[in-house]
Amino acid sequence: MNKRTVDASHVLDRVLVLEMVRVTEAAAVAASKLIGRGDEKAADAAAVEAMREAFDHLAIDGTVVIGEGERDEAPMLYIGEKVGGAPGQGPKIDIALDPLEGTTITAKAGPNALAVLAAAEEGCLLNAPDVYMEKLAVGPGYPDGIIDLAKSPTENIEAVAAAKGVRPEQIIVCVLDRPRHADLIAELRALGCGIQLIPDGDVAGVIAVTDPDTTIDLYMGSGGAPEGVLAAAALRCVGGQFNGRLIFRNEAEKARARKWGIDELDRIYRLEDLAKGDCIFAATGVTDGSLLEGVKYLKGGRMTTQSVVMRASSGTIRWVKGEHRTH
Repeated sequence: MNKRTVDASHVLDRVLVLEMVRVTEAAAVAASKLIGRGDEKAADAAAVEAMREAFDHLAIDGTVVIGEGERDEAPMLYIGEKVGGAPGQGPKIDIALDPLEGTTITAKAGPNALAVLAAAEEGCLLNAPDVYMEKLAVGPGYPDGIIDLAKSPTENIEAVAAAKGVRPEQIIVCVLDRPRHADLIAELRALGCGIQLIPDGDVAGVIAVTDPDTTIDLYMGSGGAPEGVLAAAALRCVGGQFNGRLIFRNEAEKARARKWGIDELDRIYRLEDLAKGDCIFAATGVTDGSLLEGVKYLKGGRMTTQSVVMRASSGTIRWVKGEHRTH
């Protein structure tokens, strides 16, 4: 066993892997009470508060490296906030989180809303600023470097199709349904590709490339950079390739990136640039989706949750079905 594996086992032990599910479960249950109520902010706030309280029960010295925003923008779970019940004593862990990935989805009772987090050893997750990121992802089983953001969508489609042994028109691509993707969608349509447009939830969209049941081959398009790091952490656990490049709309966003130590503004980030070393990814469904079932309320004051938790060092994926009291 090499030194990195020994250290990883010490910092992110098996108990912590399963404890992370408790954190995402708490956020998902809190958000689920506001499904379809049309109030995005209330749903997000409920998930944030529940997730923060759940962290307090973990014996860790955690630091939020990707959260709800900077301190002056977010009252809790902001970037740099300390979480966990053992400050200065527990293992030092960096945490990327999105207590409610899909606030609009939840407000409208749509599919694929999740409570999500990733945890890694200190310094192993990119401190991504809250800007857009151009993303390109493909599932496991392809030669290294099969995708490249420096190439056109057409070139990437053709490379993956050739490696898969199919024609480009047999490739299915997941894309966020946004006006900014009009040119990308037109290029994919010209190739004859199938396109699965999703309204929100690009963490689930990226992870979908790893699941043969979704039939999705690639994820393309731009979305939040923090969500890119979360998705990269998941791919580190289950396999696949990811490219990300930050998109800056103005000088203020460039200044924000430099504040977090990012100087190469045009850099293309690979998977291990975003999430390296040992890491844990956990998610609980809020609403039903392609990855997980949402929270279900049963008779007799009970409810069920479905979660997934993954660990990079072991490649283990655990599906967790929980049944809880509603109060």
